Amino acid sequence: MEKNGVLETVLHSFERYYNVKAGEPGTDASGPFAAEAEFHSHSEQYFLTRAAHIADIDSHEYVFFAEEDNLTSDRLAELESEAWKEGLARVHPGPGHRNSDVALIIIADNIEETAFRQVSKIKRSKSYRFSLHGWSNFRLLTYEVSSGRVACNRAGKSLKKVISTL
Repeated sequence: MEKNGVLETVLHSFERYYNVKAGEPGTDASGPFAAEAEFHSHSEQYFLTRAAHIADIDSHEYVFFAEEDNLTSDRLAELESEAWKEGLARVHPGPGHRNSDVALIIIADNIEETAFRQVSKIKRSKSYRFSLHGWSNFRLLTYEVSSGRVACNRAGKSLKKVISTL
């Protein structure tokens, strides 16, 4: 399967629950990312009646997709830093905020061995007001098209289900 075909398949699996925005060819609107997806969830808790409102709970996830020919450890660090920065810029913590997670999925023709080993060591998280206003975690998954190898960080293990359909 080709790199573009892999990206289209992965984006299709996100379309049911996420708002997916794919970058237009030839434009640099989304920076180094080929596409992005957003998920927003809001729920409320009550005690017996709606008048007895207890809490609002907001949960968000921002997923960025990148395509690379050859993924090096330097390029991995750039993409990871840019995704984390862009994702945190969209976070609005407050009393009803539970979590806003940032995820990065990199699809590459070839992944250098140093970059492949580095993926599992990447860990980023942030709490807001000692977690009273929520937190953010960073999930990362890389997929090598030529061999089918997958690497992810600890938080990104749940993303393996998306790639398993390929």
